[in-house]
Formats: sequence, C-alpha cells, structure tokens
Amino acid sequence: MSHAKRNWLIVGLLVVLAGIAFYAWQRSHNGALPAGIASANGRIEAVEIDISAKSPGRIKEILAEEGDFVKAGDVLARMDTAQLQAKRREAEAQLQRSRIAVDTANLLVTQRQAEKKTAEAVLSQRQAERDAAEQRFKRSEKLAASNTISQQTLDDDRAAERGAAAAVAAAEAQLVASDAAINTARALVVDAQAAREAASAATEAIDTEIDDAILRSPRDGRVQYRVAEPGEVLGSGGRVINLVDLEDVYMTFFLPTAEAGRVAIGSEVRLIMDAAPQYVIPAKATYVADVAQFTPKTVETEEERQKLMFRVKARIEPELLRKYIQHVKTGLPGTAYVKLDPKAEWPAALQGNLLQ
Repeated sequence: MSHAKRNWLIVGLLVVLAGIAFYAWQRSHNGALPAGIASANGRIEAVEIDISAKSPGRIKEILAEEGDFVKAGDVLARMDTAQLQAKRREAEAQLQRSRIAVDTANLLVTQRQAEKKTAEAVLSQRQAERDAAEQRFKRSEKLAASNTISQQTLDDDRAAERGAAAAVAAAEAQLVASDAAINTARALVVDAQAAREAASAATEAIDTEIDDAILRSPRDGRVQYRVAEPGEVLGSGGRVINLVDLEDVYMTFFLPTAEAGRVAIGSEVRLIMDAAPQYVIPAKATYVADVAQFTPKTVETEEERQKLMFRVKARIEPELLRKYIQHVKTGLPGTAYVKLDPKAEWPAALQGNLLQ
C-alpha cells in the first residue's frame, strides 16, 4: 500500500472514531448535560423564495437547474416578451409623435407672438394717423370759422379723423385677438407636453414589464426545484423556480415549558448534525414561540403544563454559512444544545471542532 493511501485511511479512521466517540458521549450524557444547558432534536431549515412571473405569459427559457448555486442578480429564467416588444414599438412611435406635436405647438406660439408684434406695430401706426387726422380736423374747424377753407374741406377732414379713430379701434381689436391666439397656442403646448409625458410614461411602464420578464435571483442561494418548464403559460404570480436562501439557515427544535421559558433571544446554541457529528456548528437563538405547539387536552395541573412544547429557532450566522455554502443542505436532522444560563460552560465534546 502506498504512503498516500495509508494517510487517507488514517484520516478516514479518525473521522469515524470521532463520530463514534461523540455518539457514545451523547448516549451516556443525554440525561446528564451540565446545569444550564438543554438539548433537543431538530432539522436544518432555510427561508424559501418563490421566483414567480409578475405578469401572465409564456416561459421562454429557464437557465437554472435544480441544485445550482446562484448569486443575487443572476438571471434564472426569461418570459416571452414578443408582445411587449410590439407594444413598446407602438408606444415609442406615439412618443415621437407627441414630441413633434410639442415642437409644432411651440412654433405656433412663436408665430402668434410675431403676429402680436405686427399688430402692435399696426396699432402704433394707426394711432399716429389718428393723431394727425385729429390735429388737421382741429385746424380745419378754426379755418372754417373764419371762412378760410370751404365746408367741403372741413367735412373731408372730419371724415378722415373719424376713419383714423376707427382704424385705431380695429388695430386694438387685432392686438387683443393676437393675445388670445397666443394663449390658445400656449394651451396647445401644455396639451402636447402632457401627451408627451403620457407617452413617455407608457414607454417606461412597458420597459418595466420587459425587465420584470427577466426573472433574477434576489439573493445568493440554491435552486431547490423547478416548478414549471419552458413553453408553459403562467398566470400572474405563477411560480417558475423555488430557491433556498442559504444565508438564512436555522434549526427548528422544541423545548418543554420549563426550558423554553429560560431561553433568551441571542442565547448561544451549538448544533451537531447527524451527517457530520465530528463538527460543532455555532448558532444563536433568534425565536421562541409564544404559543405552545403541542397542547394536551387539559392544562389544569402543573404536571400537564410542563408537557407543553414550544418551538425554538437557532440561526446560523450568514458569515459562517458563506464559508461552507457548498455543504449547506436543508432537511438534515441533528441535535441542538442551547444555553439556558449564559454562565454555563460547554462540555468538552461541544467545544472541539467548532466551525469558524
């Protein structure tokens, strides 16, 4: 036998012996744990996340297989977006039309403002003509009184003065009409801008739907199983993949009333898995149920109350999980040892081979 093979055999034998030693210790000390420490059987569990389709549609492809480890942001599946892409093109065309409408409305405002300036110039000219006609008419009246000019000339100057006044009134009306036209053009700008914003919002909404059609992993984890397959049509919220969050792993176990009542949130816990009894996994108590899980028919006596069992959760630190993420598996049975008294000392078997 080669030297390398002999070394591997020795290592394997030591692991087996360590497991046998722990089981022997567990059997002999099951009822004799140090004061202030309790134990119970439990199973490793983890938070499960359903990766689902937000909107109804057909699954185009699934990129993850059962058992795959995935990172936050990894694309796990894609929904068919052909119809959404067509809607987006339509919305984009509407957005372009609305942009042109805004430009056109702005040009119309500029045109109406130019027309107002013209109307103002015309009004100034008409006012000058009216002033000249008034002065001429006043002179004609004085001259007519002394018979210097004929009555016809006076009548002509009077008519010219009245005509000039009417022309001023018409120019003023045109100026008011120009102001109204500008306000109407500005209202068209507002309407066109609102239509543009609506078209832009519609485009963004479709872009969001297209992005939602790409199903990504929200956290690091492992694909537990595929619920659907490519080609299937799902309704809104239809599940595609079930993911296990390997950064939120805990063991659930049950303790009787007397012990559960002494478990403080944050208490130290040590976990021993049946599959790897040579390792000790540190954890912390993060939850103690406020309602008993196993309730006898009556709880009238103190003895019966002691039979009540409360669920306890011991969570493993995410930093430790990340180091051993490839070995984390849910459903594995094991034993949890929890400190009821913070001053209690762990037995030697729970101090060696502590994962860090």
